[in-house]
Amino acid sequence: MTTPRTIEISLLGRSFKVPCSKEEEPQLIAAVEYLDGKMRDIRENSKAIGVERIAMMAGLNIAHELLSGGGGNREAEYREKLAAMEAELDRTLADQDHLFDQP
Repeated sequence: MTTPRTIEISLLGRSFKVPCSKEEEPQLIAAVEYLDGKMRDIRENSKAIGVERIAMMAGLNIAHELLSGGGGNREAEYREKLAAMEAELDRTLADQDHLFDQP
């Protein structure tokens, strides 16, 4: 089991220290970048004042995306990755066909 360490993240220019294992760090960084982008969009395109209100609105928007099946508008990316994985599996399995040939 990996011991969590603390890394520093930034949301709307504010720094926070967050416990995170080395293995989880790339996903955390991606989540921080996504959330920070949502928060910046809300700050720029609405009358929301205050970081707490912006964070709440960003959280609600992200939850809505996930619950409505949008997945953060990354469905096309996920489908492309799945297709690539399926193609790789097909190639690998095709390479194994000779193992089952009858003499």
